[in-house]
Amino acid sequence: MPSGPDSFVSDPRYRREFERARGLVLANPRRWRVIYHYDADGIASASSAVRAFGRLGYPVQATPLHGVERERIRALLAATKGPVLIADTGASWLDEYPRHPFPVVVLDHHKYPGVPNPPDLPEHVAFVNPLNWGVDGMSELCASMLTWLFTIFLDPVNWDNAAWGLSGAIGDRMHVGGFHGLNARLVDEGVQRSVIVRRTGGLALLGPSVGAALATAIDPFFRGLSGDRAQSDAFLRDLGIDPASPVASLDPERSAQLVRALRGRLEAAGVLPEFAAVLTQERWFLPSHGLDAEELSNLQSATGRGGFPGVGVAMALGDPRAFDRAREAETTWREGILRGLLRIEHDGVHSMTGVRWFESPEMTLAGTQAGMAMNYLLPPDRPVLVFSDVAASPTKVSGRGTLRLVDQGLDLSVALREGAAAVGGEGGGHRVASGATIPPGTRDKFLEVVDRTVAQQLHLGGPV
Repeated sequence: MPSGPDSFVSDPRYRREFERARGLVLANPRRWRVIYHYDADGIASASSAVRAFGRLGYPVQATPLHGVERERIRALLAATKGPVLIADTGASWLDEYPRHPFPVVVLDHHKYPGVPNPPDLPEHVAFVNPLNWGVDGMSELCASMLTWLFTIFLDPVNWDNAAWGLSGAIGDRMHVGGFHGLNARLVDEGVQRSVIVRRTGGLALLGPSVGAALATAIDPFFRGLSGDRAQSDAFLRDLGIDPASPVASLDPERSAQLVRALRGRLEAAGVLPEFAAVLTQERWFLPSHGLDAEELSNLQSATGRGGFPGVGVAMALGDPRAFDRAREAETTWREGILRGLLRIEHDGVHSMTGVRWFESPEMTLAGTQAGMAMNYLLPPDRPVLVFSDVAASPTKVSGRGTLRLVDQGLDLSVALREGAAAVGGEGGGHRVASGATIPPGTRDKFLEVVDRTVAQQLHLGGPV
């Protein structure tokens, strides 16, 4: 039978943190500002929060945050004459919130200095982070699932925020290899409550036809096929498959044949089994929207990376124009990621002892390009960094690894935080995926520190 959220985690800090946050929200029936990270996980988190506040009758102002930017959060707090909820970001700035004269609720799954022991915070500040109660925020609970869970604590009617919890988790890549930990528990509950439909045996190709889907595929990315319609069509015809056929029209025999051929290409390219398995792993349908959860996740990513994350939140409020705009943006988003992956496929990346790195002019897509490159294009022996420069603005850095590298000692949150601190910047995130903002002209020094730190973590040395 479906159950309530109170007993999902035995650590008493779990209920205590949620109840403190719930108490602050319910005791302040007024306008709230929701600050959120602009990726799919952050947009999905804000979507659940905005829907829940609306059900309480609270007006909301939703504001995206684009990076690790302490000055930006200070400015937002100073400009907000009321309570604030911060989702999928904020754990690095716990020292800032006590000075805000109104309630602050932080829902984040990222590492912070001193984890798992947050600093003492005044009563008007609530910090909810799975790392505090023994749940891994890198693999077992993302921000959108955390925020979905928080809205259920506010009112069980919010179980129907499942679409936003699940789509954000997919955006944060927590579905690779299947959901684990509290993520899995929430998905199971959603299935029992019929707000999620579990599907097996689906083929991870999205598009109007098999040929179009294969030529625009980014997850998985297929060397020699993704980004090349002529080669994709030729590959399909060699298998006796009409490229114009809808993916859903393939009979089981043809579908199995295509899976075998595509899996063989991934394996020949050295793709790790867990990433090759994305091709046919379990999928989740959202009956409230008539969409596969990955499709909704892609729409959210497209709005965030396209520079209008508010449209992603508007989708959660049922605005049909928002869905139309998101679908248009999804094409641009996919093309931008493909451009970056094709550059890496053709031109390669720079190598150092501990890390690889490249540059991307598509600043808002760079982190996704790095993640997909790590999964499908680059050797899995060291992480990759991507740099995005915009004129004299601070340089944005994204780092991506794999869980296998984490098991070997990788902690990108530490490496990027130390590298950024060495040049007067700021960094943080997860062990497997992290980001930083550094001053212009400091890349070489930053790379030196990060490379040395990662090489020590992974026990790498000598020439590459």
